Amino acid sequence: MTDSTTPIGPVSLVTGASSGIGEAIARRLQTLGHTVYGAARRIDRLEALAADGIEPIAMDVTDEASLQAGVETILSRSGRFDVLVNNAGYGSYGAIEDVDPAEARRQFDVNVFGAMRLTQLVLPHMREQRSGTIVNISSMGGRIHSPMAGWYHGTKFAMEALSDALRMEVAQFGIDVVVIQPGGIATEWADIAADHLDETSGSGPYARLSAAMSATLRKSHDRDSSPDVVAKAVARAVSTDRPRTRYAIGLGAKPLITARRVLPDRAFDALVSRAMGLPRGSGPGR
Repeated sequence: MTDSTTPIGPVSLVTGASSGIGEAIARRLQTLGHTVYGAARRIDRLEALAADGIEPIAMDVTDEASLQAGVETILSRSGRFDVLVNNAGYGSYGAIEDVDPAEARRQFDVNVFGAMRLTQLVLPHMREQRSGTIVNISSMGGRIHSPMAGWYHGTKFAMEALSDALRMEVAQFGIDVVVIQPGGIATEWADIAADHLDETSGSGPYARLSAAMSATLRKSHDRDSSPDVVAKAVARAVSTDRPRTRYAIGLGAKPLITARRVLPDRAFDALVSRAMGLPRGSGPGR
């Protein structure tokens, strides 16, 4: 652990750092010379990062006391915040009709409200030093849509809008806000989303659509991009004086975001249905 209040290099906090994208980001920032704090709900899942010199922080983004304690710990050890990477999140799939309201709220709590509350706690310190970069890990799902993922898309669309507003608010203080929009990334995320989908909509009126989407999610690993492509984009964003506002990276991100921008709604619906091998009748209506 670092006991000195004088950090070596920029000080970065990465949430959801126990695996996948978050772990890759934490390791990449460390190679840039950052003092990196990796946060997760279960600190035992951070042992591999800690062994390599990344500071582990127990943090539940849905718990106010946990967020405040984590921020205070970092300030007591390193005295500042230079980079905040809001990466903690998950995909809970299911037909909008089927998803329990409590689960829908939990997904917004983790993916949106937790990230923004942590941002609120970090911002006063970035404003005081008149510098900093906030990186929000969104998704290509913050710009496009697919069936059985409506509540998840809702969280990412919300993060996109909040990031845009925040960028304009904090620019006067020398703070940058960057959105990362990953496409298909080879992590456990897809299997978790598919498990939620099977449990929520695997039977009932949406069963046929659920089965097709679940199969698509589970077979994506063979072609998905490495988490390191996301980590490299974050590294580029925090290493330049004028980062781009958005980085679309990973399998399918750029072409699908472009297609959504230029195609009419029903044409995009049909494109998604065909690409995912969804049952006939699941795409555009009359």
